[in-house]
Formats: sequence, structure tokens, C-alpha cells
Amino acid sequence: MSSGTTATAPIPSRPVTDIEKIKLRLREALGEDRVRDGDSDLDLHAGDITFHTPHRPDVVVYPVSTDEVSQVLALASEYRIPVTPFGVGTSLEGHVIPLHGGISLDLSRLDCILDIAPENLTATVQAGVTRLTLERAAGQHGLCFPVDPGADATIGGMAATNAAGTTTVRYGKMRANVLALEAVLADGRVVRTGSRAAKTSAGYDLTGLLVGSEGTLAVITEVTVRLHAIPERAVALRIAFADIESACRTAAGVVAAGAGVTRLELMDAWIVTAVNAYSGTSYPEGVCLLVESTGSEGVVADDLELVQAVALAEGAKDIVHELDPEARALLWKARHDVAHATSATFPGTKERTTDVCVPLTELAGAARFARAEIDRLGLNAGIVGHAGDGNLHIAMQVDASEISLSDELVHNLVDDALARGGTCTGEHGIGLGKIGALEQEHGDLIPLMQAIKASFDPNGILNPGKVLPATKAHRV
Repeated sequence: MSSGTTATAPIPSRPVTDIEKIKLRLREALGEDRVRDGDSDLDLHAGDITFHTPHRPDVVVYPVSTDEVSQVLALASEYRIPVTPFGVGTSLEGHVIPLHGGISLDLSRLDCILDIAPENLTATVQAGVTRLTLERAAGQHGLCFPVDPGADATIGGMAATNAAGTTTVRYGKMRANVLALEAVLADGRVVRTGSRAAKTSAGYDLTGLLVGSEGTLAVITEVTVRLHAIPERAVALRIAFADIESACRTAAGVVAAGAGVTRLELMDAWIVTAVNAYSGTSYPEGVCLLVESTGSEGVVADDLELVQAVALAEGAKDIVHELDPEARALLWKARHDVAHATSATFPGTKERTTDVCVPLTELAGAARFARAEIDRLGLNAGIVGHAGDGNLHIAMQVDASEISLSDELVHNLVDDALARGGTCTGEHGIGLGKIGALEQEHGDLIPLMQAIKASFDPNGILNPGKVLPATKAHRV
């Protein structure tokens, strides 16, 4: 199986006495209020926002400092109890589901902004600080944190999953925007990687390794990120097309021509219809590109002139300038509300969103293939994507009877993306949902990845069941 609901090893039983002992010791160390095993806490930390089957932890721990995280991991290592980091639970591939029970380590109370240095264009925050909280604080200095996955995720969670989003075409993913980390290893040791300097060539890039490791190598507790100046001007375009191929070719052409756009987003007709119903907008219900350029007035004008020329050459039906800040904000809110819109369109179903990423020259073919497969399988799904970097997302709403069909769709999309020289995921990550797809894409590298995992986490307690296929030596 290359993707979809990847089978996992049977969850082994664990002596009840170990669980009770570690609960007692955790309460002695952190206090009764921050070590909880009531139904509401266990249920809240059992699942994510998607179709993945929930699984309760044995206990939820709410540390408020790196030292407390260190104490928790030291105890977990002593008892060989699994630890699954948790931010706000917005990941999409089951990253935060504690498959083997144990401790759900909720980092939301590590929520301090430790430093904003406008002169260095950096900020240092604890892992539980959310994206919008940092954005507001940076804005007071005329700065912004540009990585925008849509959800108000925690900075620690965004680092752990190497999050991206609508602005990646201009600013890159989290890995490009993280300068340094503080993290706690599986045995409780605290390490610091990187620095506040703009670049480094000092040894192996452990910062880059931990960014995107999905909580399987260490628990990130502090992040130093790059900030950028808030642009002088921002203008958005909404461009309608007759078909998805024309929109994708336009996106590829815009990037190839060197337009420095900040956002370049794709929505198909199915998605636009759902968005209109949910957001109260009245956008033409067909394929469209949403484009934004930011910078000085002259730069924005030049960028958008180039975008329009490419779009018209590809047969654009209509081009609307969103000059009013409120109209532009509504446009991007509607784009970010896609998941809510599709859920509202099919109440009683579960969200299943998957992504692949292909070279820009392959984007039109990949989108055409995806739409054909959705229609063939009869699924309720639409295509939305970060067209500027070749990242296609399929937003599905499924019920229990459609899980196997959605598995088939994901499998076929991965096969197609890999055949085009792409990857099984551009930004959602592997989690538990795409372990088979990772093996398909990088099977020759899996032993090397497992060796790295064993070096960081010899007892296999950090987020077990995620990213890599389990080895006999590392099943908790």
C-alpha cells in the first residue's frame, strides 16, 4: 500500500502499574492541575480534525516551561512510555494522535514571546505561541511573520511539520524561516541548534533536521524565526478561466517569467461553489486563480501587468482587481475557509485532505488527472492548491462507506505525482496517513532515516507510529 490508511503494528499492552506510577510522579513534579486523565482531556487529545481514527492517550500533561518538558521526557524514558506532542491539533495526517496511548504532551501553555528584535528581523517564541499572536506582536514593529498555512497553528507545531501555505511562493516554508531551535531529546536532555545569525556553516544542519521531524526526534520548545517588513502596498487579482489546465499553465508561466508574487492560489469550480455558499461571496463558479503582489507601488504594478499578460495569453475569461483592503481580506479569508466550506456543504461527513507536489511544468497534467480520478470514483471533492509552487490539495468529504474509495484516490494521486518527478506530500507531511507513500518515494533511504530515529530516540517513545515504518527494535 503506497498511501492512505497505512496499517500500523498492533498496539501492545502495557502494565497498568507503570501508567499509574508515572501519573503519580508527574503530579508530584508538575502539580495535580497540569496532569489530567479525565474524559474531556483524553477525548480532546485523541484525534485531529480529519477522518483519522482517534485513539486516547493515558494522560494529558500541560507543561509551562522547557524544564518541565525535560522532566516529563526523562520520566517517560525511564518507564518507556510513549509521548505525543500536541499543539492545537490542526495537522492533517494524524500527527497528534497518540496511537500507542501514553502521554499527550500539550505545549499550548508554552505561550510566551521571548524576544522580538526588529534590528535583526528575528523573533524568538515558545512553541505554544500561535501564528496570529506572533503576527500581531511583530506588526507593532512594522514587521510580519510570513508563513501562512491558514490555520492559527502554533509556531512549534508549524516547525515540527515544516508547515507552508499560501505565501510559500515568495517566502518559502518553515525550514527557510527558522534560524534556531530549543528542543528536548527523548531522555530529557535540552539542546539548542542554530543561532540568530542569518546563516551558518557550523556542522550538520540539526535545525533543518528537526524542522519537519513531526515530533519523532525531539520535542521543540522554542523557535527563533525570521521576520520581514510589512509591504508598502498589496493588490490581489481574481482571474477566471474556462478550465483548470489554463489556470495551471498561467501559474507556471507567471513563476517562470519572474513575477515576484506573494500568493498564487488555485481553486476549481467545485471549491468556489462551496466557498460562496459558506462565506456569502458571489465569485463566478468556475476555475480561478487568486494572485497577490506586494511591495512598492511600482513593483506591484509591474508584477500584476506581467500576470495579466500571461493569463490573457492562456485565455483568461475575466480579471478582477481587488484594490480595497476589505475586499482583499475577504478574498483570502474565503480561500482559508475552504475546509470549513466543504464540511458545511456535506454535514455528517469527515474531512480528508491530501496533497502532492509536482514540478510546475507538470501542474496542469496533475490537476487534470486529479479531477478525472475524483469524477471516476464519484467522490465529493475539489481541487485547491498553492499553484505557484506546484502543490495540489484535494479536499474531500467522506463517510465511512467512502474511505476505501478515498484511499484509492490518494494512492493514485501519489503514483501520478511520483511519475511526474514530484513528491507524495508538499506540506502536510507523512504522519500516520502516508507512511506507505514515503516508502514508495524513498524506500532506499528508509534504513538511513530509521538509523537517525534510533540515534535520537533509542527507545522509540517519541510519537511512535508516525513517519517511518516501525522496526521490531523500536515498537513501544
